[in-house]
Amino acid sequence: MPEPHKDERPLGERIAAEIRKLIMSGDWEPGRKVPTNEELRSQFKTSNVTIQRALQILKDEKFLEGKSGVGVFVRSEGAQAIKPAHSLRPSEPGQPYRWLLEAAANEQQGKYKMLEVGEVKPPKQVRLALGLDEGGTAMLRSRIGYLDGKPAELVHSYYPIELARGTRLEDRRLIPGGSPLLLEEMGYPTRSQDDVLGARPATTEEYVHLEIPRDVQVIEIFRVVYSDNQRPIEVSLLTKPAHRFKMAYSVDSP
Repeated sequence: MPEPHKDERPLGERIAAEIRKLIMSGDWEPGRKVPTNEELRSQFKTSNVTIQRALQILKDEKFLEGKSGVGVFVRSEGAQAIKPAHSLRPSEPGQPYRWLLEAAANEQQGKYKMLEVGEVKPPKQVRLALGLDEGGTAMLRSRIGYLDGKPAELVHSYYPIELARGTRLEDRRLIPGGSPLLLEEMGYPTRSQDDVLGARPATTEEYVHLEIPRDVQVIEIFRVVYSDNQRPIEVSLLTKPAHRFKMAYSVDSP
């Protein structure tokens, strides 16, 4: 039998991981005062230096915040659960993109900023999802979504070039109601959506645009949207800062 896998990370990192889990799960609720160093030393059976190292990691990652002369506290806002299904249905005519409507329903102010629009050779996984030849191109629309002024997601969306040319999909401006509404108006209604989720360290682009603190990972979502006859009409690569968001799903019983 192989030897059990050992956690060989420095003790301070392991303690930070345990506390991080308590914060992300809500066991340590937003605004809670962190136990004293003495209490944490006793709980984890280690030195004050190691506890200070663990707390500093979490401060750098924005999970904890120090208040001079008062103590250390869990950040004031908890991890927000996001339901990808909310982006599936197109908005009603005259209404904002559904992601913005969901933000308003959560009493948040959402907005998008366009970064890039143009014809590109997409990454391999996008090319395969769209059924393109090796040299095929797609229309790329890149943007950042903000919630209450903080970057919430970086999105790279790709569309079949023959579908996008001559439409607002190649316009650098935001699309009123979002791409699902535009595609439906073009005769390509959304019928289904496949998501593949993962977590990984941030790229430089993500680190900068999403203002990632320290070594916090990103949630990566690879999304394929299908219209009639399972035709792929949009493939998106979305990344979200993992210290601020969690993904939520509802599954109906058969």
